Amino acid sequence: MAHLPRVIVVMALPAESDGVFESAGVPVLFCGVGKVNAAITLTRELARYAQRTQSPPLVLNFGSAGSRVHPTGALVACHEFVQRDMDARGLGFALGATPYDTAPPRLTFAVRFAQLPPAVCGSGDSFATTASELDCAVLDMEAYALAKTCWLEKAPFACVKYVSDGADHAAAGHWQSNVHKAAQDFLALYRSVSDPAGGR
Repeated sequence: MAHLPRVIVVMALPAESDGVFESAGVPVLFCGVGKVNAAITLTRELARYAQRTQSPPLVLNFGSAGSRVHPTGALVACHEFVQRDMDARGLGFALGATPYDTAPPRLTFAVRFAQLPPAVCGSGDSFATTASELDCAVLDMEAYALAKTCWLEKAPFACVKYVSDGADHAAAGHWQSNVHKAAQDFLALYRSVSDPAGGR
């Protein structure tokens, strides 16, 4: 039985690949929008490794994010992740902390892509048009869920976000115009960490 890839690329939407990965013959796991879709899709994929008694792969998440800290067009490396819309303060928990959970509210992974500026990523099931109350420099809708899945499954995880908008009143239009623009950069980053066979 052939071994599964040692590197998995995960993106929310085909628009973020813009056909670049497909043209290069690099498979992409498109997880859909939001934390639930992201967690389900990646869990199913990692289960294939467990079923074959293979160690988990490196999971690379490439995608778009809004930011009020980094300029539109910037690439940032994320190795810390928070859930910006988990709010159980009414029960006495801090914003971002999941009640009675064993996982820490801020998930931290080894630094990769050290050539890029670091940024804490805050994920939530809302398209951000306002600043977050949590300390996070970029805002997306999937990375925390992917990170937590990897944390639970003991899989290495790395994430690079392209700042597509300012997480403000103009975010929707800017995201639609910019979402595809980092595909070539993402492919170069993938190739910098994939094995000689292209991660396949």
